[in-house]
Amino acid sequence: MMSSRRPVQILIKPWFHDHCFNGKGILPAVEIMEVLASAVQAIRPASHPWEMSKASFSKFLEIPAGATELSALVEYEERDKDEICSRLLSRIRLKKITRIKEHAQIIFSTHFPEATNTGTTDLFEAIETSCSVAAERIYRELVPFGPAYHTLTGPLHLSVQGAWGRLQAPLLREEEQEAKTLGSPFPLDGAMHAACVFGQWVADFVPFPVGFSRRTIHTPTQAGEQYLTKVVLVSQSREELIFDLSIFDRAGTPCETVQGLRMRDVSGGKITPPDWLRSNRFAKS
Repeated sequence: MMSSRRPVQILIKPWFHDHCFNGKGILPAVEIMEVLASAVQAIRPASHPWEMSKASFSKFLEIPAGATELSALVEYEERDKDEICSRLLSRIRLKKITRIKEHAQIIFSTHFPEATNTGTTDLFEAIETSCSVAAERIYRELVPFGPAYHTLTGPLHLSVQGAWGRLQAPLLREEEQEAKTLGSPFPLDGAMHAACVFGQWVADFVPFPVGFSRRTIHTPTQAGEQYLTKVVLVSQSREELIFDLSIFDRAGTPCETVQGLRMRDVSGGKITPPDWLRSNRFAKS
C-alpha cells in the first residue's frame, strides 16, 4: 500500500533533557508513542489508538542542548480499515545530500481494545524477595536519569518470579498540562526502568527497550496518581531480554499491559551492571 508523510514539530518540554543516554538528551520512547498516536488520531479522528503492536525503536532521536522543538516526519500507511503503520523519521543533512533516518515504527489498531486477560497483582502478595533496591539508588547508579523521570518510588523488589514496585506519575504545573492521547507517559517509562533494573540483575549488560510485541491501554494513566507495576522475564539470551509488563492502579485494576518488551545492550558493552547488584543475584540452576 502507498505511504504518506507529514512534517511534525515536536515541542521539547524542559524535563525531556532529564531523559538521557551517554550524556545526551534523547526523546523518550513513551513520547515517541504519543507523537505517533496523535498522528493516527489526526488521520482518523474517530480512532482509539490504545492498542499497538510490532513496535521497534531503532535509533535514538537526540535532543540538542537548549532545543525547544524538533523537526521530524511521520510516515503512515493505512493497511486496512483497522490498522495504520506509523513511523517517526528525521532528515539528516550531509554536505551534498539529505538522508532519512527511521527512529521508530508502530502498528496501531484504530478500534477500541477488546478486553483481554491482563493478569493480577498476585505477585505483590507474599512474594519471596531475593533483593530490594531503593529508588534513590536506582536513579543514582542503575538508571541515571534526571529528577523528572524518577518515577519509581520506594524499593523495587526482585525475585525469581519477577519484580514489582510502585510508580508515581508526576503532577506538573497546570500550565504544563496537556491532553495526552495515551495518558501520562511517566508510569510506563517507570515500568521500563523496573525492567532495566531486573535485567541488570539477571544479565551481564544494561538493557534498553528496542521494541515490543503489543501494548494495550485499558485505562489511561493520569498525572498525579500512584500505580503498581509488575515485571516478568519471559526469555533471556546473550543479546536480548524479553519481558511482560503490567501497570495497575492502587485498587489493583489493570491500566495497561506490554507484552514482549525487547531489551538489548545499546552501549556496545561500555555500560555494565555494578558489582554490588551482581553479587545479589539469585542462584541459577
